Amino acid sequence: MANPISSPNAVNRVNRVNRVNRVNKVFLPLAGQLVVLRSIEATRDLPDVSERVLVVAERDMAAAETLFTTGLPSDVRLVRGGSSRHQSEHNAFEELGLQIEDGDIDIVVIHDAARPLALPGLFSDVIQAARGYGGALPVRPAPPLAALTRTDVLEGETDVVTVQTPQAFQARPLLEAYRAAALVGFVGTDTASCIERFTDIRIKGVRGDDANIKLTYAEDLLLAERLLADAGRAESAFGQSRVGNQAHG
Repeated sequence: MANPISSPNAVNRVNRVNRVNRVNKVFLPLAGQLVVLRSIEATRDLPDVSERVLVVAERDMAAAETLFTTGLPSDVRLVRGGSSRHQSEHNAFEELGLQIEDGDIDIVVIHDAARPLALPGLFSDVIQAARGYGGALPVRPAPPLAALTRTDVLEGETDVVTVQTPQAFQARPLLEAYRAAALVGFVGTDTASCIERFTDIRIKGVRGDDANIKLTYAEDLLLAERLLADAGRAESAFGQSRVGNQAHG
């Protein structure tokens, strides 16, 4: 089974500016529901998902523990994060270590809770791709770039993408990679960098979603609310269209 990890502490550098009145954005409401709960609920009905782990930075533990008593689903495990994204992920993988070693969990999904608009279908896509390739992550085309060379400027560089979460990897190689990294003091910039350094598994890029934005600044919450509202109106219009078609069928 697969296991998603929603991590408010996924990127420490970004989370230092992810504050409104000193509150981590993932603990703020978004269209009536906390940001972090949206990331967790996205996997609620996925048959491949058996466990959920929430990795929380030390400074956010009090808020997370309060959430546990008031609204966090009871089947979510709370894990204390580390001093880096890499260490936080390793803590989460070790929380699942026995189940991974026993073969009860074959895929681990890492997701940044600051991306609350990731849809269940995207989780399913990366899980299935990871089963076939070893690892998978969502990508979108990057904005046009200009590359400087010694002689000229090459405009419109191709094959450059931006990477999103959720990202999925085969569980046993993932756990072994992080344990190997700990032995030599390696700290990866992201999950894929550790996988690439200590395993030979392939990582597949799957189609990401432009609406799967990361909440980095306060105004991103407003954009996310607009995207949710637009999606709700589109779904409502689609439902009305189906009713109308059936009425005239």
